[in-house]
Amino acid sequence: MTAINYSKWDHIEISDDEDDTHPNVDTASLFRWRHQARMERMEQSKKEKEDFEKGYAEHQQKMNEIKQKLKEADLSSDKDAKTKLSELEDQEKKWREKEEELKKKEKLTPLNIDTICHDGKSKTVINKPIPKKELTEEEKSQKHKEFVEKHKADAKKFGMLRRFEDSQQFLIDNPDLVCEETANVLVIWCIDLAMEEKTDLMNHVAHQTIVMNFIMELAKQMDVDPRSCVRPFFSRIKLGEKQYMEAFNSELDAFKERITKRAQEKLQKAMEEYEEEERQKRLGPGGLDPVEVFETLPEVLQKCFESKDIASLQKAITELPEEEARYHMKRCVDSGLWVPEANKEPEGAKEEEVYDEVQESEPLVGNDINDVD
Repeated sequence: MTAINYSKWDHIEISDDEDDTHPNVDTASLFRWRHQARMERMEQSKKEKEDFEKGYAEHQQKMNEIKQKLKEADLSSDKDAKTKLSELEDQEKKWREKEEELKKKEKLTPLNIDTICHDGKSKTVINKPIPKKELTEEEKSQKHKEFVEKHKADAKKFGMLRRFEDSQQFLIDNPDLVCEETANVLVIWCIDLAMEEKTDLMNHVAHQTIVMNFIMELAKQMDVDPRSCVRPFFSRIKLGEKQYMEAFNSELDAFKERITKRAQEKLQKAMEEYEEEERQKRLGPGGLDPVEVFETLPEVLQKCFESKDIASLQKAITELPEEEARYHMKRCVDSGLWVPEANKEPEGAKEEEVYDEVQESEPLVGNDINDVD
C-alpha cells in the first residue's frame, strides 16, 4: 500500500484576515499588502514556469530535428550536425537541472487560500420545487385534532411565556410546536378568554399568537421550514428595529380587535341559540310561542290572562268583534295559553269551536304568562 505524503500541509501561509498584528499597525492596510505581495510572487512563479516550459519545448524540437537529420544523412560526413547534437545534449542536462529546481521551489512554497482552494470541476443543478400538497378541509380538521390531542398543553405553555428569550428556547426545545396548528390553538384560546372577559390574559396570549404568526410568515417568504426561522425571528425582534416593531405591534392591535369582535359574535350567537331552545320548549300544541302570542293580544285580554280571571276573559271576548275574538282565542289555544277541556283534542280546533267554548264552558287556563316571560 502506497503511503500518503502529508508534508505539504506542514507549512501553510497565514491568511489575509488573520488577526495577529500589533494594535498600532493599520491591520487593513497590512492585509492588503500581504495579499498583493503574495499574488505578485505567485504571478512571478507562474511566469517562470511558463518560460521554462516554452524554452524546454523549443530545445526538444531542435534536438528532434538534428536527430532526424542525422538519420537521413551519412553520420561520418555530417560533422556539424554531430557537434550541434552534442551541444544540445549538454543543454539538455541544464534544462533537467532547471526543471528539478522549479519542482523543488514549488514544493517549498507555503500553501494559502488561493492555492488550497480551486475549482476542479463544477456544474449547476437546478432543482425543480416539489409542489406542496393542498390538504382537504377534512384532512386539515383531522390534522388539527391530532395536534391538539398531542400538543395542546405545550402550546398553552408557550402562550403563557413572557420573555422573548424564554419563547425562543421553548420553541427550540419543542420544534413540533413551530406550525400553524399552534397558532390555531392560541387563537381559539384567545376567543374563549375574551368571551370569559379575561382581558389581561387574552392580551398576553394574543402577543404569543402574533409571535408564532410572524415566524410562520417569515418561513413563507423564505420558502423554508418554519423551524429554521425561530432564531432569525427572535434575533430580529430583540434588536428592536423601529419599523419591524411597529409592524409587529400594529398586527397585534388588529388581532386583539378581531378577537374581541369574534368573541362578541359568538356570545350573540350563543344567546340566540339559547333563546331558540327555550322558545322550542315553550311552543304550544299548535306550534305557537305563548310569549309571542301574548304580546299580540289586546290589552284587555292580556290583563285577563295575567290575573287568570276566567269570568273577565269571557266578558272581554264577548265585547270584542266576533271575528277578532275568534282569531285571538284560536292562537291562545295553539300556543297553550288557553287549555280547552281535557277530553277534547285542541290541535286543529276551528275558530268558531274555540270561541263557543270560551263563552259556554270553564276551561283550564294554560301557561302562566308570568312564568314564560
